[in-house]
Amino acid sequence: MKKTKYDAIFKKAAKKYGVSESLLKAVAKAESGFNPNDVSSAGAVGVMQLMPSTAKELGVKNPYDAEQNIMGGAKLIAAHLKKFNGNVRYALAAYNAGSGAVKRYGGVPSYCKTYVNRVLSYKKAYETANAVG
Repeated sequence: MKKTKYDAIFKKAAKKYGVSESLLKAVAKAESGFNPNDVSSAGAVGVMQLMPSTAKELGVKNPYDAEQNIMGGAKLIAAHLKKFNGNVRYALAAYNAGSGAVKRYGGVPSYCKTYVNRVLSYKKAYETANAVG
């Protein structure tokens, strides 16, 4: 996987929140294709596709600002990883559908499986690229 113009921000966020850089990049690729101006049909905004209310809770003042958005997304992923005892699949499902959905379903909801698998595939590609490059 090629480098992004936000690599320094991903590295900073990974270090600050203790989340793998490859996981953060994989989420951003799946969510927005690294587009800071992307807005989903549900209203999620920016590189990490934060919902406005979630962005506010995370202290993100401008969700269109790539650095704020990536830092907020990293903080949220770290919280989900902590909540689900380091289970990356559950944390990704919670990032996509909310932690309540994961708890109600007792795991990854069926409607999140494609998303989770896509992110994990991207993550593996970033890890392979980092090992090679």
